[in-house]
Amino acid sequence: MTVPGQIDPPPRLLMGPGPISAYPSVLRAMSAPLVGQYDPFMTATMSETQELYRQVWGTRNDATLLVDGTSRAGIEAALVSLIRPGDRVLVPVFGRFGHLLAEIAERALAEVHTIEVEWGQVFPVSVVRAAIERVKPHVVALVQGDTSTTMLQPLDEIGEICRAHGALFYTDATASLGGNPFEMDAWGLDAATAGLQKCLGGPSGSAPLSLSERAVEVVRSRARIEAGIREDGDPDAADFIRSNYFDLGMILDYWGPRRLNHHTEATSMLYGARECARLLLEEGRDAVIARHRLHGDAMLAGVRGLGLTVFGDVAHKMTNVVAVEIPAAVPGDAARTAMLERFGIEIGTSFGPLHGRVWRIGTMGYNARADAVLQTLAALEQVLRRFGASVPVGGGVDAAEDVYAAATRAASQPAEDATAG
Repeated sequence: MTVPGQIDPPPRLLMGPGPISAYPSVLRAMSAPLVGQYDPFMTATMSETQELYRQVWGTRNDATLLVDGTSRAGIEAALVSLIRPGDRVLVPVFGRFGHLLAEIAERALAEVHTIEVEWGQVFPVSVVRAAIERVKPHVVALVQGDTSTTMLQPLDEIGEICRAHGALFYTDATASLGGNPFEMDAWGLDAATAGLQKCLGGPSGSAPLSLSERAVEVVRSRARIEAGIREDGDPDAADFIRSNYFDLGMILDYWGPRRLNHHTEATSMLYGARECARLLLEEGRDAVIARHRLHGDAMLAGVRGLGLTVFGDVAHKMTNVVAVEIPAAVPGDAARTAMLERFGIEIGTSFGPLHGRVWRIGTMGYNARADAVLQTLAALEQVLRRFGASVPVGGGVDAAEDVYAAATRAASQPAEDATAG
């Protein structure tokens, strides 16, 4: 057979719901030389990365680490480690990824209870409270930002309700962390997981995770060290965690002082995850959220300027992704293909009842910037015209530019006021 040449991906601007274009410095970090998994540099980098992610999550949890794998690996590690067979788990579902949490909990042999709202909406706190009182769950598992619908579920009151009813509170923040407010300790969360490939601006393959002391107690109560590395006195619980790879008890020991030889850390992903957190904290958490809000607002105004209808309750939309109804006369998949082939820009479709009905356009991480927004809107206008849609000339770019101009005026106003005073 002919041996192919070195890999040479085409240039792409990834403006879908994730993955997105990574920060250049993240890719540079991932090309750094490898070291051994117990090299002092390696263990120091692991500890440093833990402290960075405590700040990203807004927590003081000692049990803050990375799970090697995509964001789903983090979800599964959290749920399979916290859920015993027969435990009641409540999953409020408002999009595709709520269904995913329910399925993973079911595979962990939980007694799963779901409540649902129409896609494009979120849950009032009163509805979640009533379900908790009725189900009396061991775990409440709730997505914060569901990219399938672009909705952002408010979490700030739910932790207190869970605590009052003895439930652990877990959230999947894959699509929202870094681009929307998140306060793990202040909101009373017991477990949270995410991925790098959205607002954190890295590639998929590492899942930040944090556990409260209450969650760690559950994990430790199910501890079992595998036979090949077990030492005298190591725990061997009867109801041990049923996954080896996703056993957070052993993973905690790997990241902790014991440095248990559970697996070989994905070194390049560790470097990338560290750089994602470092960049976010260097810019400032609030500043990064504000940047996502600004460019998300510009994209929202831009698609409306093109005459497109925005899907869902915009008051509860994530800052970093917008869903728009595909015009009736436009073939959705063909238009997405034209965006990719003619302009090198990727936008997304959706799942389930929204597949073929909406496009999802993201402004996340490295791509939460004006030139990416304006290029995408200009290309989308041309593609819509190509497929016969009647759109205002320059309507998308002009509307986005108005948002940027207003932001510039607002930013300069305090300085002008100070000068006048």
